[in-house]
Amino acid sequence: MSTVEARTKTKTHRARPRPPFEQIALVLQGGGALGAYQGGVYEALAEADLHPDWVAGISIGAINTAIIVGNPPESRADRLREFWQGATAPLWQGIEAACGPLLAAGDALRSAMNQLSAGLAVSSGASGFFSPRLSVPWLAPAGTPEATSYYDTTPLRRTLERLVDFDRINAGEMRLSVGAVNVRSGNFVYFDTQTHTIAPEHIMASGALPPGFPAVEIEGEHYWDGGLVSNTPLQWVMDAEPRCDTLAFQVDLWDARGENPRTMAQVMTREKEIQYSSRTRANSDRVRQMQQMRNTLAMLLQKLPAELRAGQEFALLREASIRKVYNLVHLIYRSKQYEGDSKDYEFSRLSMQDHWRAGYNDTVRTLRHPAVLERPQNEEGFVTFDLSRDGSD
Repeated sequence: MSTVEARTKTKTHRARPRPPFEQIALVLQGGGALGAYQGGVYEALAEADLHPDWVAGISIGAINTAIIVGNPPESRADRLREFWQGATAPLWQGIEAACGPLLAAGDALRSAMNQLSAGLAVSSGASGFFSPRLSVPWLAPAGTPEATSYYDTTPLRRTLERLVDFDRINAGEMRLSVGAVNVRSGNFVYFDTQTHTIAPEHIMASGALPPGFPAVEIEGEHYWDGGLVSNTPLQWVMDAEPRCDTLAFQVDLWDARGENPRTMAQVMTREKEIQYSSRTRANSDRVRQMQQMRNTLAMLLQKLPAELRAGQEFALLREASIRKVYNLVHLIYRSKQYEGDSKDYEFSRLSMQDHWRAGYNDTVRTLRHPAVLERPQNEEGFVTFDLSRDGSD
C-alpha cells in the first residue's frame, strides 16, 4: 500500500456511497471574513464525495455559493481557497510569519494583532473584494454609489468574473439560491437558478451590506444584503416544492449561544452573534412541527371512509401529507476568546487559515458519526445534528 493510500484510509470521512436522500443541500450563512470556515467545510465534504445538489447562501455565503456552483467538482475547493487567499491583506503575511511564535504565546497579543488587521481592512479594504472610496459620502452627489456607501465593490465583480463560470451556474447542473433585500419595498427576495439567469450582480446584491457597500441595481430595483432580514436560507430550502428527502448541511458563522458579556467589547460581540445567528434553532423547530403535522394528517386521511376520498379536498390534503425525511446537520463556527466584534471584517491570512481549518476539522469530526448520513428512523422523519460543539468524536 502506498503512503497516499494509507493516509486516505485513515481519513474516515472520505469516499462514501451517496447517502439515501433525494438531495443534498448546503446552506451557507453570512458572516464576512468568517466565511473561510465555509471553505473548510466544503473541502471536507468534497473529500467525502458529498457533492451538493443545491447550494444556497446569503452575503459571504452567496459568494462562496457562486464559487462552488460555478466550477467543476475537482476545482471548487481550489477556487474557494484562491478567493480567500486573495482577500488576505498581503501586508500582514510577513508580519504574521515573523510573529508566529509570539502569537501562539497568548490571547492578548493575538487579540491586538486582530484589531490592527481589522483596522487595516477598514482603511484599505480587502484585495479582490472591496476598496475604500476616496470621496466623503456627504460631499458626493445624492443618489450616487459614492453618496450611499463607504466602499467600492468593483473589485468583487472582477473577482467573480475571474473565478466563477456563470454559464455553468445557469446550465442548472446544481441549483443555486442567494438571498437579498429589495431596498424600496423591504421585501426579501431569492435569486434562484430555477427562476433567474444568475449574473455577478445577483451575487453582489446578496452581499451588499449597508452602509459599507452600495446597493446593487437589478432590473430597475436596488438590493442590499439579505442578512438584514434573514442571515440563513434554511427555510427557503426546507419549504421548497416539490419536497424531497433532504440531507442538509447548515453552515453558520455566528453562534446563537454564548456567555453573558462583561465588557463593552464583549457586549458588541454578543450583539452581533445574536443578531446574525438568524434563529437557526427556531427554523429547525418549525420544520419539526411541520413534519409532525404532515404525519398526523397522513394518519387521519387513512381513516377516512371511501366516499370522502373521492373529493378534491382529499387530493389536496394527500399531496400536503406526503412523507419526506430530513437530516439537518449543523456546522457552527465557535469563536476564539481573542476574537472580538471585528472578527467579521478581520482579513488577516492567519485568521483565514484558522477559520478554514476549523471548518474542515468540524466537518471531519461530524462525518465520523454514521447516523449523520442515515435516513431518520423517528416518527417525525426529522433529525438535527450538532456534533462538533464539544470538539470531540
